Amino acid sequence: MLFLPAQQELDCISDSGRILGKIKFDGAKDEYSFYSEDKSIALTDVEKSSIAERLASLISGQSSIAMQDED
Repeated sequence: MLFLPAQQELDCISDSGRILGKIKFDGAKDEYSFYSEDKSIALTDVEKSSIAERLASLISGQSSIAMQDED
């Protein structure tokens, strides 16, 4: 699975190239979360596990989302 930064989010892309959703940091709540705009997408156990691992690494500070300037 790929995790590509886009603005203050990470696009979660399956091995087959399908966009599964995004991991986003909510500054108001001070937390990271995964969301998908397409509710018809069913994640496999491997995809769920990979997303959970990335969320855990973001929460622990082991990784981060690259921030971009808006100028």
